[in-house]
Amino acid sequence: MLLELVVENYAVVERLRVNFHAGLNLLTGETGSGKSIVVDALGLLLGGRASADMIRTGETRARVAGIFDVREQTAIRRLLEPSGLEVEDGELLVEREILSGGKSRAFVGSRPVSVSLLKDLAPFLADIHGQHDQQLLFSPDAQREMLDAFGNHRELVEQIDTLFGEWRVTASELEALEHSEQEKLRLLDLWSFQRKEIESAALEADEEAALENERRVLNNVQRLEDAAAAAYTAIYDGPEAACSLVRVAARRIEELARIDASVSALSEHLKSADLSLQEVSYSLRDYLGRLEANPGRLEEVELRLATIDKLKRKYGPSVPGILGFLSDVARQIEMVETAGERMEALRQRRKKVAGEYEALAAELTGRRNAAARKLEKRVEEELAQLAMERTVFRVQLAPAPWSADGADRVEFLVSPNVGEEPRALEKVASGGEISRIALALKTCLAGVARAKGDVPVRTLVFDEVDAGVGGSAAEGVGRRLKRLAATSQVLCVTHLPQIASFADHHYRVEKVESGGRTVARMEELDAPGRTREVGRMLSGQKLTPEALKNAEQLIKMSR
Repeated sequence: MLLELVVENYAVVERLRVNFHAGLNLLTGETGSGKSIVVDALGLLLGGRASADMIRTGETRARVAGIFDVREQTAIRRLLEPSGLEVEDGELLVEREILSGGKSRAFVGSRPVSVSLLKDLAPFLADIHGQHDQQLLFSPDAQREMLDAFGNHRELVEQIDTLFGEWRVTASELEALEHSEQEKLRLLDLWSFQRKEIESAALEADEEAALENERRVLNNVQRLEDAAAAAYTAIYDGPEAACSLVRVAARRIEELARIDASVSALSEHLKSADLSLQEVSYSLRDYLGRLEANPGRLEEVELRLATIDKLKRKYGPSVPGILGFLSDVARQIEMVETAGERMEALRQRRKKVAGEYEALAAELTGRRNAAARKLEKRVEEELAQLAMERTVFRVQLAPAPWSADGADRVEFLVSPNVGEEPRALEKVASGGEISRIALALKTCLAGVARAKGDVPVRTLVFDEVDAGVGGSAAEGVGRRLKRLAATSQVLCVTHLPQIASFADHHYRVEKVESGGRTVARMEELDAPGRTREVGRMLSGQKLTPEALKNAEQLIKMSR
């Protein structure tokens, strides 16, 4: 339920702060006074489109904020949890700012959020019904969605949506496979040659580095022998070899230790050094034994590296790259060789999914027909209370191409006059009749949603739903709004005194001049003010005693 609405620098509103209540909240005022601005501002809080044109002239930004009572709405808490947002004291603050550049910012609980989150929150906060929604009544898609909402078909439609998506994907894969099969068959010979060429080389992932090192050794045998021999002589075999010098030093330290025991530990270090030098000398001796000029082996290494270079130029920058290319080619060959099996599997899968889709679509059609009969009865009952007692309302279903929503085309037909065949809404219903049909449908859908517990009590907003309505029909609209307000908070913009007389809380919107600027203001009326406003709506600009008396009587009769 909307508790408070704040509007700043929006259109002709400089600053507006108004508290709303449970029950029926009516907004009235002269034509062009700005009544619908309040509804439009509330629409921004529900994720509506923002534009820099909405900003009051001379200002850099506009702001709209609303506080909603969401104590009983656990769905909102679940929706906010992934974003780390919490509901404090059962109230939720929602804000929207429009900047002069046309961009907007959204906030929930004073924390920035995406506009898409506001759209997700909207079904749990408020439902706005205006002239645009009446145009939506002419759309077969919107009519189908209303029928499905009334019949509680959501889960079945979701299953059909999943199957339809799978069916389309399977069909697309099959079509792509059939179109590409011929091209892949032309490439099969090339892929087979490439696989044979790479496999015949019997490459190993790390062999290139080993071959490069071996080639360097074979090309520098003499230099390696000279260097290794010199190192061996310096360490072990020369007159001044390191091993000999270490042993001499060890004997001298032993002499020192016999006199000063504190240097005895140095002997162990020298022994360790002697052992290390011996290990190095043995390794150098073995290395010299292995060194041998081998022109034949060098030629083999050069040829192997040339083979690898050739394959690298054709298939990849390295041996691992070539092996990766081989893996891809092998996979392509396997796909061509098994294409027939995969196409048959896809055909079988498509047939199976199509059968499942047909079965669920037929079930949905049956449920839609049953829901259609119930909706017809319920809408006619509602219309009877809106001075359209003899109106015939029909929901017609016809076969339609497969879609994510099933295989039905839904159309609402109406006959407001006795003896006339029901026809499409836009062809036979007047503006006032469309308004009443829209209100009847909204009432039926709201009642079903509450009965299912899908949508808790929320704010229902009707913007000039009384367009084209008058007389007894206006009274019927007022009684219907009053009845809706018994279970939901209702905000309604109206021009009709018959509807305004049913208000639980009455607000007057007017434009005044302040500081050379036009400013829209809004105030909640007390009982005398309410009587005067209804009297004005009855008599026009000049408020007469007779109008006041009629207003009092009208309000009294509406209780």
